[in-house]
Amino acid sequence: MTQHQLLAPVAHDMNALNDTIRQSLRSDVPLVNQISEYLIDAGGKRLRPAIHLLLTRALGYGGAHQYTLAAVIEFIHSATLLHDDVVDESDLRRGRKTANAMFGNAASVLVGDFLYSRAFQLMVGVGQMRVMDILADTTNVIAEGEVLQLLNINDASVTEARYLQVIHYKTARLFEAAAQLAAIICEASAEHEAACAAYGRHLGAAFQLADDILDYAGDTQTLGKNVGDDLREGKPTLPLIYLLTHGNAQTQSLARNAIENGGVDEAHADFALILQAIQESGALEYTQKMAENEALLAKNALAFLPDSPSKTSLLALADYAVARNI
Repeated sequence: MTQHQLLAPVAHDMNALNDTIRQSLRSDVPLVNQISEYLIDAGGKRLRPAIHLLLTRALGYGGAHQYTLAAVIEFIHSATLLHDDVVDESDLRRGRKTANAMFGNAASVLVGDFLYSRAFQLMVGVGQMRVMDILADTTNVIAEGEVLQLLNINDASVTEARYLQVIHYKTARLFEAAAQLAAIICEASAEHEAACAAYGRHLGAAFQLADDILDYAGDTQTLGKNVGDDLREGKPTLPLIYLLTHGNAQTQSLARNAIENGGVDEAHADFALILQAIQESGALEYTQKMAENEALLAKNALAFLPDSPSKTSLLALADYAVARNI
């Protein structure tokens, strides 16, 4: 199932979301408008707001706040991407130059700050303290995840548990918030709210674990970003952590050197050796199984929902997360 098919039940809602995003990003500062338009034109999956909209549909929401909150979720995500690309010195995302490559690091960081502040302006307009509490906490946890990831770079002692903590802070938490907020504005029971949050949390983890695989098994043209970025940056993601503990002495040494020193890209003599070792060690299969388990937990969390096109898409999203090649 394609992403277009997955989001068919909320196609109208996604168009309304795009209108909300454009209206909300207007600024008197030309550079803010320029970078904001660049981000909008770059597209992206908009999965986090789509999850929010699908769940509000599945829960029978009849209010007017879903587009505002979907925009807030997308702004927070976009701000983290702007800051991530500066920290990681990335120059390619979704097949296009990153904003920092186009406009410089300073402008990207400051526009990221603008997106955060605009998100908080919008969420205040919803007028629900629990909504603000969850989004404020989520933004803080994401920031902690960014710092944790920074501390893990070039550290070959990172364990699987430490890495999974980064995944849950940096990626899964915003998925969780998107789903939980849908339950809150729909005035769902505490039990159903917790189930929605669990769906988002596990789905987000599945997506990130699948991304870890694609960094070693994808290709630049399909992914729209540079393959081997994690390896080049010395990031100990799960496939490399697995190799550190399950590889032979030579491959463990290669993996440790790649993490501690970075600089290992496709032009580096060790890149092919590390890639081969990861593929032969079972690291990708191990990571895939973990991703599939997270996807299954996500699907199980939605057992309470009545059948509907939106529920079908939410379940299919979990399968898409671990079967995609982008």
